[in-house]
Amino acid sequence: MPPRHNAAPGPGPRGGLTPGTLALVVGVFLVQLGFLLSYIGSFHHPDPQGIPVAVAAPRKAAAQLDRLPGDPLAVTVVKNERTARERIRERNAEGGYLMSPRGGRDTLLVASAAGGPQAQALRKVGERVAAEQHRQLSVVDITPSGRQDYESLTAFYLIVGWLVGGYLLASLMGVLAGTRPARPGLGALRLAGTAGYAILSGLGGAIIVDPVLHALPGHFVALWWLGALLVFGTAACTLALEAFLGVVGIGVAVLIFVVLGNPSAGGAFQKHLIPSFWRAIGDWIPTGAGTSAVRNIVYFSGNALGTPLLVLAGWALAGSVLLMLGSLRRREPGLTLPI
Repeated sequence: MPPRHNAAPGPGPRGGLTPGTLALVVGVFLVQLGFLLSYIGSFHHPDPQGIPVAVAAPRKAAAQLDRLPGDPLAVTVVKNERTARERIRERNAEGGYLMSPRGGRDTLLVASAAGGPQAQALRKVGERVAAEQHRQLSVVDITPSGRQDYESLTAFYLIVGWLVGGYLLASLMGVLAGTRPARPGLGALRLAGTAGYAILSGLGGAIIVDPVLHALPGHFVALWWLGALLVFGTAACTLALEAFLGVVGIGVAVLIFVVLGNPSAGGAFQKHLIPSFWRAIGDWIPTGAGTSAVRNIVYFSGNALGTPLLVLAGWALAGSVLLMLGSLRRREPGLTLPI
C-alpha cells in the first residue's frame, strides 16, 4: 500500500484574522473616533456666530449691533417691523431687532420654529445689548414651534429616522445580494426596489408625525414625498458606494450621513451656533437639507425650499448614476475585503 501523505494545508478558518478583517476593524475604530470628534467638536461649546438679523434702528445703532464682540450677529438694516418680519418668514433672517428712537424699550423678534437654541442665543445677545444701553427689551416669538414639537427638534429626528432606514436598506441589499450588481439590469432593479421602499418609508414617517403623534400636523402629503426623496437618495448613494468600495462603502455612508451629517444638520444646535467647518457643510448633506426642508414646510409656508430640495435631488441623482456606472465595471479579484 502506498504511503499516505498529509493533505496540503488549506486556507485558515473563515473566522480567522486576515489582513482584510484587520483593515475593517481599523476602519471601524477610525469611524468611531470620527464620531466622537464630530459630535463633541460641534456641540461642546455652542457660540452664536453671524446670526442674520434684520434691524430697524438708526444706522449708528445698527452698526454697533453689527460690531459686537465675537460677531454674534450679521445685521441687515430694514425700514420697519413689517419688513423685519417678512425677512424672518422668508428665511432671509433668523431674528429682528426693533429699536424705538424715542422710547426706552426695544423689541426682539425671534422664530423658535427655526430652532429653540438659536432663539435663546438671540435673546441673550439682545438682553445684553439692551442692558448695556440702559433700555428695556421685549422678546416676541413670531413663529413658535408646535405644542408637540419641543424646541423644533421633531424635524431633525424625523430626518434621522428616514436616513437610517435608507442606508440600512442599502446595507441589507449589499449583504444579501452582493455589494455590486453583476449587470446594469440588476442595478436598475435595486433602484426600483429602493424607490418602492422609499415611498412606503416616507408615508410611514408622515403618518407618525401627523395623525399619530400630531408633532408636525397639517402637511402630510408634502412630508410624505419629502421623506420618499430623502430615503431614496440616501439608499441610492449607499448602494453606489458599495458598488465601488465593497463593504467599506457602508462605513463611508455612515461617515457622511451620520458622523458629518447629524452634528451639522441644525437639529440640536443650529448652524450659526456651531464651528465653521460644520456650518459650511451642513446645508449640502441630506441630513441638514432635509431638516431645513421640514421646518420650512411646516412653519414657514414653504419658503426657501429650493436649495434643500435641489440638494436632496442631487444626492438621489448622483447615487443612481454612480450605481449604474458601478454595475458596468468588470469584477476584479481582490477588490472586496474578506471578512
